[in-house]
Amino acid sequence: MTIALPRTALLGVGSMSGAVLDGLLAAGLDPAVVTLTTKSEASAAAHRERGLDAHASDTEPDANRVAVRGAGLVVLGVKPYAIGDLLAEVAADLEPGAVVVSVAVGTTIASMEAVVPAGVRVVRALPNTPIGVGRGVTGISAGDSADAGAVALASSVFAVSGVVIEVPEQQLDALSAVSGSGPAYVFLLIEQWQQAAESLGFTHEQAEAMVQGTLRGAVELLAASGREPADLRRAVTSPGGTTERAIAVLQDADLDGVFRSASAAAIARAEELAAG
Repeated sequence: MTIALPRTALLGVGSMSGAVLDGLLAAGLDPAVVTLTTKSEASAAAHRERGLDAHASDTEPDANRVAVRGAGLVVLGVKPYAIGDLLAEVAADLEPGAVVVSVAVGTTIASMEAVVPAGVRVVRALPNTPIGVGRGVTGISAGDSADAGAVALASSVFAVSGVVIEVPEQQLDALSAVSGSGPAYVFLLIEQWQQAAESLGFTHEQAEAMVQGTLRGAVELLAASGREPADLRRAVTSPGGTTERAIAVLQDADLDGVFRSASAAAIARAEELAAG
C-alpha cells in the first residue's frame, strides 16, 4: 500500500510521531512533501540525512511557524503539556482548511479548537508504537470542526501502517489504555516469562528463542485460524494435563482483574493530563 499526502508538517518529531513518520516512509510517502521540526539540531541533522526537510527549534526559533505555512496536514508530536503553547505559536500561520492532528494523550479536541483559527479542522489520533513496523493500532476521534474529508485524511496517515478505529472522543482514553499502552504490557509479559525460563536453567538466548518464538507463533496461529482465543486455549489444554495445571495457576492470579485495574489506572492518568 502506498500513500500520497498534501504538504505535511510534523511538529516535534519524537518517539511516537517518529514511528508514524517511519510508517509513512515505509508506505512510499515522498519525503519531499514532509517538513519536520525537532528540539535539537543533532536530531534534525539525522533526519536530513534521510532526505527530509528537518529544522531544530532550538536553533531556529520560527521553525514551527515556517513548517506549517502551506501545509494541508499538520501533525503535532510534542508532549501533552506543550500542545496548547505549540498551537498558539503556529495558529496565525496555519493554512485555512488545514487538518491538525494531535497524537498526544489527554489533550482534548475542544482545548485545541479553542486555539486554532476558524476553518482549521482538528482530529485526535492515538497510535501505538508498532505503527513503525506496519502493525499499529490507532484510535481516531473527530472534533466538531472536522468533516468527513478531514477524518479520511487523518485516518490515511495511520491506515498504511496498521488498523484504524474511529471512536467518540470520550472513548479515546479507554482505547489508549488497551492499545496505546498495550505494547508495554506485552513487553513486560515477555520480560517476566523469559526470566521464568532462565530460572529453569535455560540460557538467556534459549529463553528468548522459546518465549518470543512461542508468542509469535501463537499470535500468527490466532490470526490465521479465525477462531476465538478461548477456543485455541482449550485446544491446547488437555484435561488432566500439564497445561491445564499451569493455566489454573494463571487464572488464580486473576489476570482479568489485573488488566481491568491497569486499564483504569491508565485512563485515570489520561484524565489528569486533560485536567492540566
